[in-house]
Amino acid sequence: MRIMVVDDSRAMRMIVIRTLRLAGFRGHTFLEASDGDEALAAITADPPDLVLSDWNMPKLSGIDLLRGINAAGCKVKFGFVTSESTPQMRKISGAEGALFLIAKPFNEDTFREVLERYVC
Repeated sequence: MRIMVVDDSRAMRMIVIRTLRLAGFRGHTFLEASDGDEALAAITADPPDLVLSDWNMPKLSGIDLLRGINAAGCKVKFGFVTSESTPQMRKISGAEGALFLIAKPFNEDTFREVLERYVC
């Protein structure tokens, strides 16, 4: 399975990938994008199986990335891993088609519990 991690912080991308591996999601290909623009170009060219995106990023936010993916007609599993998780953000993300919103701080148990139904 190809999993893309989108976050403007390289350190956070590394933490997310490390946490995925600690949660038992090994043997997958991890792709990275440093902002929504870079992710949208990569996803529309060659869609991964799952996208884990931050919400707040320069250039193109996570929710605008999701809207761009939808507008392009891409069918990709999408969820947020973000520091904010207001009820309004959860409502908007769900309405746009996000499968989940994992709030920071997180650990491998959180990832395992939320992602096991989406990661094969």
